[in-house]
Amino acid sequence: MKQLTYVTGNKYKIELAKRILTPLGFEILQKKIACPEIQDDDIENVSKYSAKYAAELLKVPVIKNDSGLVVEALNGFPGPYTSYIEDTITEDGILKLMAGERNRNAHFLEVISYCEPGCEPISFVSKTKGYISANKRGEYGWSFDKIFIPCGQDKTLAQYEDDERWEFWSNDAYLNLKNYLEKQDIIKK
Repeated sequence: MKQLTYVTGNKYKIELAKRILTPLGFEILQKKIACPEIQDDDIENVSKYSAKYAAELLKVPVIKNDSGLVVEALNGFPGPYTSYIEDTITEDGILKLMAGERNRNAHFLEVISYCEPGCEPISFVSKTKGYISANKRGEYGWSFDKIFIPCGQDKTLAQYEDDERWEFWSNDAYLNLKNYLEKQDIIKK
């Protein structure tokens, strides 16, 4: 079984990676390290930079995730600054910015970057579409789950327990990573 190190402190990201990659012969190892996070308006650039840093530091192939909430009416804000906004103005601040706004369309953009030591990172993207609710609802999840309603639903993510909530997230990035690894003959089909 080949090992792939996922640089994250988020146990839910590890669970999702294991669901998709373990059946293909990968042992997913979790490593939490402090990676520099560049200031950039593009989530993919942030993810790639961190993945390259981690691969060089750890001297093993890694995957690194970066994600952000993208709100149409706010011109893509908070985007790559989602973590900072979560810690400062929180979902209450986003709701204030959205007061009276009719266009509530939003999506979570998740970028997974794969990098081997000495190589350039390759990125894979997932987009989970939805919209911003008018108020906070729910007791589960974290971050903006209390104000994000996935497409086709009428409840916020925070109104679903962990086992239910994951079915709403796009897995495209993980599936495309799997396809890439298969094509590179890094894993057996």
